[in-house]
Amino acid sequence: MKRMTAIFAGALMLAPLSLAGNAADENAKDENNRLQNAGTVMQEILDIPDDIPQDLLDKARCVVVLPSVLKAAFVVGGSYGRGTMVCRTGKNFTGPWGAPAMYALEGGSVGFQIGAEATDFVILVMNNRGAESLLHSKVKLGGDASIAAGPKGRTASADTDAYMRAEMLSYSRARGVFAGVSLEGSTLRPDNDANHRLYGPDATAALIITEPKYESPESGRVLVHRLQKATPERKM
Repeated sequence: MKRMTAIFAGALMLAPLSLAGNAADENAKDENNRLQNAGTVMQEILDIPDDIPQDLLDKARCVVVLPSVLKAAFVVGGSYGRGTMVCRTGKNFTGPWGAPAMYALEGGSVGFQIGAEATDFVILVMNNRGAESLLHSKVKLGGDASIAAGPKGRTASADTDAYMRAEMLSYSRARGVFAGVSLEGSTLRPDNDANHRLYGPDATAALIITEPKYESPESGRVLVHRLQKATPERKM
């Protein structure tokens, strides 16, 4: 009887650990799904004729992809969209595309940009200051960093003052329609919990993006490879 009691007590003690482990596995699965979806979004957008101008892609330091953002997330408690940022490696962001870090988009203004169905967002980070500001802290778009709705079309001119001055250019895709969109008033920040789940407890967005020891998980390789194929090196 005493042995059965001890076994039962041990099972009760292990149960919370098992539940915690299952929850961690599910969360890691969510992050990997998000990376896979981001790769699909980037692949589909770059495969349409009327997409992001090539010269903007070639000048971008980083690309943020937030797949399948739902309006309900901004109405019922969540108040954010989640995705990833990939940056070029090396000094001044001139090298090949590196490992993706996880990010979250927050703010009421995002909700107004979203219809009834899921919306994908893509943000190009166009200069070093914009990229470095995103590595460590929450950035208010349109306040801490300038942002504008991006032009589209592979041969569209991106040399107007509005595009030249902006640190970031933003786009949305919903119901197959791809367009520039304003995200002023929203905030973008590293998703630290998600980064820990993917890369380990010491991983930060800054380390993932700047340290060569971090490699993209399998789920993020389509995204990285598609960007590398589209724009292998940054043009000055």
